[in-house]
Amino acid sequence: MKSFFYLPWWFFQAKFLGKEKPLQTVLFVSDQCNLRCKHCSVYQLKNPHIQSYDRIKEELEYSYRLGSRFVDFEGGEPTLWREGTEDLNSLIRLSKKIGFYTATITTNAQLPFTGSEADSIWVSLDGIGAYHDEIRGEGTFDRLVKNIASARHPHLSVNMVINSKNYASVEETIEFARNNPHIQSISLNFHTPYPGTEDLFLDWPQRSEVIDLIIWKKKAGYPIMNSVSGLKLMKNNRFKKQCWVSNFILPDGTRLPECPGKTTGICDHCGFAMAGEMNSVFNLKLDTLMAGMHLRMQ
Repeated sequence: MKSFFYLPWWFFQAKFLGKEKPLQTVLFVSDQCNLRCKHCSVYQLKNPHIQSYDRIKEELEYSYRLGSRFVDFEGGEPTLWREGTEDLNSLIRLSKKIGFYTATITTNAQLPFTGSEADSIWVSLDGIGAYHDEIRGEGTFDRLVKNIASARHPHLSVNMVINSKNYASVEETIEFARNNPHIQSISLNFHTPYPGTEDLFLDWPQRSEVIDLIIWKKKAGYPIMNSVSGLKLMKNNRFKKQCWVSNFILPDGTRLPECPGKTTGICDHCGFAMAGEMNSVFNLKLDTLMAGMHLRMQ
């Protein structure tokens, strides 16, 4: 109920008063991970950063003061986080105590997460079967399927990052999401070429073709989180970015007022679908507004 009143007020201030304050916080609890994914270099760290409970509490309070009311706990792999008797559920409870409306986790689903107290869970799925394993390692797809089934979470969705190795699996991945009773919806993004991962970037003509496929599936009633308006913008990235809508807390404690991609200088090749979604929100595209309200108020 609080979010029902807060969201319109936040939007009014941002759209008409020019106040750039975050709505969501992406908080990386650590960069410790249990996989060696081809699109990521985190696993190469010999001494991963692991934020303490007290430090995470400080970051949540800081983000709340900025105006953020939704938090996404990420990693590395966030389900690995522990400090004494505290675990990821402890951080979710802490965020609610501070005042956040919802807490989300993003996981690779390689460990069981039955009993998660997150309001919603995003599972990283990079294609079906061999496509997923090609990027994340042999056996990772089967473990993912097993763990999302055992979790039985009512608001579990999957997120696919489309790249040059898995774009041929997009349609079957969307089909898998619709037919799997444990998956609520699917979000589609594109690989953003951070340094060292440029070979995974899907060229613009192929991206456009894939987006046309996704839009066709969306209009056919498949449970795709992205809006049609937001997807169309992602074809060429020629739109104003409002990436300050999310603030980021990196594993080493660095605070960023917007996406790390801006610091890296790769915004022109951005693949984060949320960039297109937020532009569509600020341009009052009805389909995007409805998708956003569904996401935040489910």
